[in-house]
Amino acid sequence: MLSTKQREYLTHCNHRWNLKIGATGSGKSWLDYAVVIPKRLCALRGQGAAVMLGNTQGTLARNILEPMRDIWGEGLVGNISSDNTAQLFGRRVHILGADNRKHVARIQGMTIEYAYGDEMTTWHEEVFQMLKSRLRCAHSYFDGTANPADPHHFVKTFIDSDADVFCQTSTIDDNPFLPTEFVENLKREYAGTVYYNRFILGQWMAAEGIIYRPFADSIAAGDRRFYWPPDQSLRPWRVQIGVDFGGNGSKHAFVATGILPGYEGIVGLASQRVDAQGQDATALCLAFLAFCQAVFAKWGEIHAVYCDNAEQVLIQSLRSSLRASPFAWLSSRVHNARKAPILDRIRLTSLLMGGGRFFVLPAAQTLADALATALWSGKRPGQDERLDDGTTDIDTLDAFEYTIEREYRSLLRMNA
Repeated sequence: MLSTKQREYLTHCNHRWNLKIGATGSGKSWLDYAVVIPKRLCALRGQGAAVMLGNTQGTLARNILEPMRDIWGEGLVGNISSDNTAQLFGRRVHILGADNRKHVARIQGMTIEYAYGDEMTTWHEEVFQMLKSRLRCAHSYFDGTANPADPHHFVKTFIDSDADVFCQTSTIDDNPFLPTEFVENLKREYAGTVYYNRFILGQWMAAEGIIYRPFADSIAAGDRRFYWPPDQSLRPWRVQIGVDFGGNGSKHAFVATGILPGYEGIVGLASQRVDAQGQDATALCLAFLAFCQAVFAKWGEIHAVYCDNAEQVLIQSLRSSLRASPFAWLSSRVHNARKAPILDRIRLTSLLMGGGRFFVLPAAQTLADALATALWSGKRPGQDERLDDGTTDIDTLDAFEYTIEREYRSLLRMNA
C-alpha cells in the first residue's frame, strides 16, 4: 500500500532530475528501494553506467541496499564487491560515497545512464557538480532524496534553477503508516531546534542563534528540568571522561559523563576548565589527576578517558602521570577521541535533550554553561557550522561530545 505522496511521486517522476525533499520518516527512501530503483535499473538500455551515491558507501548500504535486499532477496540485490560495484537486478551498479571531493575522480569520465542519490544535502558540492556533467544520455534519469538544510545549500539552488527538476516536498505527517506515538515522540525530541523545521516540517531553514534553545531557555527560566532530580538515585552504567586541550586563548576542559543502563540517557556528572596559558604539562596533569580522583570518589569507577587526538604529546603525559599515581590502572583506558562530525554530535545531543534523556548535575556547571551559550556561526551561507571564535566554550562542548560519540548508534536506537 502506498501513501498519497508516494503515488504522486510515481506519477510525476518522469523528469531528468527527480527529488524527494522532506522530513525524516516521510517514506522517501522506502519508495525508492521498494519500487523506484528496481524499476529504473530494469529499464536500462546499456548505453551508460548506473551509479548510486550516498554520504558514504556505508550509509548508502545501510539506508538503501540492506532494506532493498530484505524486500527483494540476495539473488537480486548483491553485496558490494572490492571494485565498489554491486549486482542489482542483473545490472552492475557503482556504489559510491559523495561526502568528500576525492570521490569526484570516481565518476569523472563516466557516461551515466541512471544515478540514484541518498542524503544529498550531506554530499560535497564538487561531487554533485561532476554528476550533473556525467548524466548525459538523452534518456538519463536521476532519483534522489534529502532532508532540507540551509536555504542557501547548493541542492536548494539547483532545485530553484531552470533545470528539468521534479521536486516533491513532504512533512512527517505525510506518512500515514508511522505509529502516532513515534511521530509525537520525534516532534517532542526536535522541538525548539532547527531540526524541527527540517526533519519534521520538511522546511529549508538556516541554522541561526542558540543551538540548544530548549536547554538555554530552561537554564534562563531556572526551572531545572534538565538537572537530575535530587530525590532520585543515580547509578550510571558507564562513567567516561572527555578531555579537550586548550590553546590560542582557550582552556583545557574535562567532562565526566554517565551513561545510564540500557542507553536510556546520559548525565553530565562533573566538568572543569583549566587555564592553558602559562601552564606546562605538569600543571595540566595535576589538574587532570585531581579531576579523576573526585570523579572516582563520587562514582566508584571510570571506564574510559577520551582525549583530543591532535595532542599526542599531552596524551602521553596524562598516561605517564596516571601510571605514577594510585590510578595506574586508568592509564590503559586513555584513548583518542573518535571526533565524529560535529553536526552528528549536535544532533545526538539535541535528540537526547528533546527526548528527556539528557541531564546534568550541579558539579557539571561549566558544561551547562557551554551548552546554554553554544551558537550557530551563520558566517557562511549554506553551511551549518558551530561558532568557534573564542567567544563561546567550544572546549567543554568538545570534551563532552567525546564521551558520547562512541555510543552514537546505541543512543539513537533508543530514540527510534
